[in-house]
Amino acid sequence: MLDGSKATTADLKGKVTLVNFWATTCVTCVKEMPSIVATYQKYQSQGFETLAVAMEYDPPAWVLNFTQSRQLPFKVALDNTGDIARQWGDVKLTPTTYLVDKQGRIVKRYVGEPDFPALHTLIEELLAQKV
Repeated sequence: MLDGSKATTADLKGKVTLVNFWATTCVTCVKEMPSIVATYQKYQSQGFETLAVAMEYDPPAWVLNFTQSRQLPFKVALDNTGDIARQWGDVKLTPTTYLVDKQGRIVKRYVGEPDFPALHTLIEELLAQKV
């Protein structure tokens, strides 16, 4: 993580989680980030988590600057070896976003900017499910 901590997919169990692979040099990623922040703020009190994973080619200083200047309220990970992207199906294109249910299963994969109203509907359905 950007703050030096470590996290695993096991940490996501019990929460509905949005995992967003992005880069500071990706125009669509930068454009969609305010909507990702708004989605996180809308649902975080209901057990929703967001994790933004910066691609390995993204300079850490740029990621840190972007995170601080945009005041991203969720966890940001640096995939400095590319291992995280490989573990999530060899992500190459950004943005690639996954929605993960409370059991840790990938429910939906978006390549490009998600349709946020449809995403919110799906998040609400998943939050309503019992673990």
